[in-house]
Amino acid sequence: MKINGQLGSANSLYNSFLLFLRLLLTILASAAAVSAQQKTLSQEKRLEIEKAVSTFMSANSVPGMGAAVVLDGEPVWSAGFGMADLEDSAPATSSTLFRLGSLSKPITATALLQLWEHGKLDLDAPVQKYCPAFPQKEWPITSRELLGHLGGIRHYNRDGKGDIPEDSARHFASMEESLQIFAADPLVAKPGTKFNYSTYGYTLLGCVLEGAASQKYMDFVRENIFKPASMAQTQADDFFTIIPHRTRWYHKDKSEIVRNAGVLDSSYKIPGGGLISSADDMARFEAAMLADKFVKRPARDLMWTPQKTPDGKSTGYALGWGISDKFGIHIVAHTGGQQGTSTAFVLVPERRAGVIVLANMDSVDSGNLADQILKIALGLKD
Repeated sequence: MKINGQLGSANSLYNSFLLFLRLLLTILASAAAVSAQQKTLSQEKRLEIEKAVSTFMSANSVPGMGAAVVLDGEPVWSAGFGMADLEDSAPATSSTLFRLGSLSKPITATALLQLWEHGKLDLDAPVQKYCPAFPQKEWPITSRELLGHLGGIRHYNRDGKGDIPEDSARHFASMEESLQIFAADPLVAKPGTKFNYSTYGYTLLGCVLEGAASQKYMDFVRENIFKPASMAQTQADDFFTIIPHRTRWYHKDKSEIVRNAGVLDSSYKIPGGGLISSADDMARFEAAMLADKFVKRPARDLMWTPQKTPDGKSTGYALGWGISDKFGIHIVAHTGGQQGTSTAFVLVPERRAGVIVLANMDSVDSGNLADQILKIALGLKD
């Protein structure tokens, strides 16, 4: 009995020590995180960013937003502003899910460059090698051309003819089914000769990805992009699925009245405009990209190299990413917009910095706000 009592006492002391050690490690980790955040983004800058967001929301009648900043290769600040749901007075947070719109394109491009890096995708092979469901055209089309919007595939028609109506809940079950919208249409230009922005081109790339990977698009990006970056919330914007923390979508009419945006089932364009994500998750995506978690540096450099037309002029667009030089720095970025959303993100590779801006209102200039936040965070001048 005495021995058992001594063992019990020793075990109790040992367990108490372990508990104390865990608490100490947690406190030290929290203190380090707070210290790092304060060191890289001062309270003054946070207040300045919050003021810029507030001004933007007021000027554009934006109900809700999510925003984040990455510095020194790590997410250092994120926040939600306003309302995710005006009818239920649900506040927006940094984990609120917004439609990414065309911010989906850099994610798809990164996945395709992974396949190229591993020898599973020839960027210069005709797309039919991986997507036989797409018909042969007058000229061959390559994945490299599609990634740079040089593939000759049309974008949405201005009159809407031949497209999915703006208010439509029609669901497409596969990439092959989605191809039916534009596959029979003539090319707008010989591939490689003219920059023509095309979300449909990215639907075709989704089919290419599935053929090269022998895996469904969402399964591949979940396994190879979302999981490595700890983007647990990011997913397809399935119109019919109950998705926690997904924002409502808003639109401002000609009378400046905020209304619910039109119906959108984006299943026909998931690779180019059908994902939803949060400010937190997209900041993790930026951090992972800067850390070369997805692809090695040669593939990343290729993905961020501006494409050129035959006359030698740069298109200002690389493989899934917009490229520009402003504020005295080199920037890779993208914006997005569709029913009920306006989005932007910016990366500054040389400074290992980035910004995310997500709004639940369409037709507002989130790119301008992203630039403002970047200037504040990095202390840049015009």
